[in-house]
Amino acid sequence: MSLTLRLEVGKKGYIIIPKSVRDLVGIKEGDTLILSVSGNKIILEPEKKVDVNIILKKFEAHEKRISYAKKPKLGELEGISLEEEFEG
Repeated sequence: MSLTLRLEVGKKGYIIIPKSVRDLVGIKEGDTLILSVSGNKIILEPEKKVDVNIILKKFEAHEKRISYAKKPKLGELEGISLEEEFEG
């Protein structure tokens, strides 16, 4: 979706993001926006929020998927050279 609006810059550089736009992209009072400049364009994006619980669940699921892999014992890999392993 593409949307173009004309906004007036107020004192101290303030602009007001219309409610319809805030609702469209999920911006709420107190949220943080990231401002970047590309050429002569100003880009405002909502800061991505990360839910730590979701990341932990994904990490735990990944750990379960690879739990079958043999874990090396101390000293077991001492004589192995990764350079030789990947030289073809």
